[in-house]
Amino acid sequence: MKSPTLDQPLAATLGDAAARQQDTTTGFLDGLLRRHLLRRLDALRHGQLTLVDIDGRRWVFGDLQATLRAEVHVHAPALWRLLAGRGAIGAGEAYVLGHWSSPDLTAVMRVLVANLDVLDGLERGVARLGKPLLQGLHWLNRNTRDGSRRNIAAHYDLGNALFERFLDPSMMYSAAVFDAAHDTLALAQRNKLDRICHKLALKPTDHLLEIGTGWGGMAIHAAQHHGCRVTTTTLSKEQYDTARARVAAAGLEDRVTVLREDYRDLSGQYDKLVSIEMIEAVGHRYLPTYFHQCASLLKPDGLMLLQAITIRDQRYARARRSVDFIQKYIFPGGALPSVSRMADVVASATDMTIHHMEDIGLHYARTLRLWRENLRDAREELAPLGYDERFFRMWQYYFCYCEGGFMERHIGTAQLLLAKPGARPVYPGAIAEA
Repeated sequence: MKSPTLDQPLAATLGDAAARQQDTTTGFLDGLLRRHLLRRLDALRHGQLTLVDIDGRRWVFGDLQATLRAEVHVHAPALWRLLAGRGAIGAGEAYVLGHWSSPDLTAVMRVLVANLDVLDGLERGVARLGKPLLQGLHWLNRNTRDGSRRNIAAHYDLGNALFERFLDPSMMYSAAVFDAAHDTLALAQRNKLDRICHKLALKPTDHLLEIGTGWGGMAIHAAQHHGCRVTTTTLSKEQYDTARARVAAAGLEDRVTVLREDYRDLSGQYDKLVSIEMIEAVGHRYLPTYFHQCASLLKPDGLMLLQAITIRDQRYARARRSVDFIQKYIFPGGALPSVSRMADVVASATDMTIHHMEDIGLHYARTLRLWRENLRDAREELAPLGYDERFFRMWQYYFCYCEGGFMERHIGTAQLLLAKPGARPVYPGAIAEA
């Protein structure tokens, strides 16, 4: 072999050789990991998934006659390593890093959710080794009083400028209800608020407690359109300040009181109680505490309306033991209850009964799509504020992840009307009239 010359130093020669060997080793490993994933994808039975590799090679998996079709374009071999080492969370991380893309990300999520056995398979092997660490970090995010404040701030205090760009003017950050195909997001959110108030049979003499203020949309709506008094609480400083300002601007300071208190520290007796998609921040461990406290805050004839994102009963036990992309990157401390779990806790920890239930999960899929489109259209406005490309890719993944879950009914959105022993709810009669 020719000895290195002065213009080709030995260190550089050895470095180049090591780099070539590393590239060869990495390429070999990537090939193994890719073949391993392709074998797993052979098990797809529902929908169709096309995988296009960096070199243009294509693989088609699933039902060739399926109407549900999705396509994944691989841009970097690091995708295979992230999938093998971190499972489903690694898929999300790889998307955020730009290692893969899709012309229809929601369709990809739908195909994966429709084949949960394949998705579960990603968590085996090396990916299983990282589970204890993920679970330990998630445990640190448990919803104690201090933990709840940190977890809420991590998401809701990202800046009002962000949320204002994709939410409707009422700033409702929860599933809307589309009564007609042409309903706008703003009208659909108004529909949702009207439906909640109707189920609670709100009247001017009521004192309504809201757990989870958001930016004040529900409290303002109830006071303006039903004339009731409202006490509402949030842990988010951004939401607290904004809600108070909006209440003042609406001239409702005499009827709406905004608090910044943990639900566990509330006291008093209220005629009605509403909590819209706040229970996901309670945590599995604290569900009995949450429902018991809600019941104790209601008068003997009180009613409670709960809107909750739910996971299928059949997946609840597994979800309790797992940490997903949303819990790691979007909602630290978040946990979806199942309908059966909530029913069990209501029966064991309260004197309330579930009087009525309605699932509006498919409405959430459309809500998420509109939020995603609004955020996409606002990228140029938000970029100078510090929201970079990775942030937008993370939120696109978050929205599509959830949209696909709702469309495939893996997750739902339940509106539960709960009644104290002395309550005589009337909403089922109203349904019969519709």
